[in-house]
Amino acid sequence: MANHALSDVRMQIMWNRLISVVEEQAVTLIRTAFSTSVRESGDLSAGVFNRAGKMIAQAVTGTPGHVNAMAEAVAHFIRDIGPQNIFEGDVYITNDPWKGTGHLHDFTVVTPSFRKGALVGYFACTAHVVDVGGRGFGPDANEVYEEGIFIPIMKFAERGKVNRDLVNILRNNVREAHQVVGDVYSLAACNDTGHKRLMDMMEEFRIDDLEGLADFVIERSHAATMERIAALPHGVYDNVMRVDGYGSPIDIAVTITVDGDGISTDFSGTSPPSPKGINVPLIYTVAYACYGLKCSIAPEIPNNAGSLAPFQITAPEGCILNVKHPAPVAVRHVLGHFVPDAVLGAVHKMLPGRIPAEGAGALWNLHLSARPLPGDAAPEGGGQRAEVLLFNSGGGGARPGVDGLSATAFPSGIHTMSIEATEHVGPVIFWRKELREGSGGAGRLRGGLGQIVEISATKGHEFHFNAMFDRVVHPARGREGGKDGAPGSVMLDDGTRLQAKGRQHVPAGRRLVLQLPGGGGYGAPEQREKTAAERDIAFGYVTGR
Repeated sequence: MANHALSDVRMQIMWNRLISVVEEQAVTLIRTAFSTSVRESGDLSAGVFNRAGKMIAQAVTGTPGHVNAMAEAVAHFIRDIGPQNIFEGDVYITNDPWKGTGHLHDFTVVTPSFRKGALVGYFACTAHVVDVGGRGFGPDANEVYEEGIFIPIMKFAERGKVNRDLVNILRNNVREAHQVVGDVYSLAACNDTGHKRLMDMMEEFRIDDLEGLADFVIERSHAATMERIAALPHGVYDNVMRVDGYGSPIDIAVTITVDGDGISTDFSGTSPPSPKGINVPLIYTVAYACYGLKCSIAPEIPNNAGSLAPFQITAPEGCILNVKHPAPVAVRHVLGHFVPDAVLGAVHKMLPGRIPAEGAGALWNLHLSARPLPGDAAPEGGGQRAEVLLFNSGGGGARPGVDGLSATAFPSGIHTMSIEATEHVGPVIFWRKELREGSGGAGRLRGGLGQIVEISATKGHEFHFNAMFDRVVHPARGREGGKDGAPGSVMLDDGTRLQAKGRQHVPAGRRLVLQLPGGGGYGAPEQREKTAAERDIAFGYVTGR
């Protein structure tokens, strides 16, 4: 008995050490990345996997859509490369939306880890790059072929030798070649750091493979998650959420079934695919559906193959959450980010009084293509051409015991880029970036506030932007009597209304004004404590009128 307990303690220590290994792996990517989306916003994931491609540990740094999709992606790499073709010094790469993380802008890199000549596991990481060619980061394509370069699962390096032909093809198919190629090398360096730290750990603990530790981690996490599920009220619970879509509204319908086998989640009844690039591959739907369930049921249990296994996610082929190649999927995050709130709406029926109101959900990503004006209007020195990417967040839903978070990304969890860093990479000026007064839904607990962002090109420049915004027509709904959050809007500073999705022009001298949506309130507004209401007015969160 004593030896067994000692063994468990040793396994737990190694488990903790493994998490520190993948955290350092992720930090390497942040420190070496070229794109602001990675180094400023943390739009990435990192993790370590056993020989079968099952995730043992993930870095806390990163987004659920990347992490949970990557958890499935590594098995695709092993199958497509073939076990007989996996060598020490190899590095594999893809941006296949159906085998990676849902769209072409995410590159996933997988590196086999060898010890004493034997394969012990894999390191994997994912990052969003600023450009992949094609139409750019926006929803206007009609097929994935229009959306950019498609790299199938292949070798970026074999036995330590980089595939220069692949690098050359990539460099000549993207607008920001130095940033994109630099990010790919950063991804490879990230995995290499993980491998080196793992070797140090294995040497210290005198182990030659990870299988025993992997079994311990996965089995304990699975058992703990199943224990939480067993304590839930078994039954069937459903929810429908309507969002703006592109040209016509989209219904996300979900039914969860809780029983002794786990939780099955079915998206039957969800709207059919869109002709535009808001469609979602199943791998991304699964990632965010699992996240919504795990957040509400077993949030403190580490995320790995064991804790994810009890959640079975299905969506019928032919719905917008399970599209097939060659559907356009460039901005799959818009609908994908609504999946957790849709799932949580069903969980609320199972666990009333514990689930937040709906929030803004989808990030208001802004991709600008800045260009100098032609002819005599061009700036001195010829100006600058640049692709500029900016992440912005609306308000989170009010929670049963506390107000919603303002201008905070849920479910993606990423940061916005700093104004200074963004202005550094392109000819743009930020005139305003502030909380949007009165945008949080009223309630006993107030919804989180959205924000107002006002941006223009510098003198002698203009820009086009790809809009990929939602909750302009269908705002975040309140819960238990709480009011809806404020809808968003897109306009020029002269009051001209713009579309929430699609490529549009901001002429020189004009400013783009984004008013981001707020989160829904929780509980009846008349039940709000007087001191909280007074604080809202004092802080300028709501008007005093």
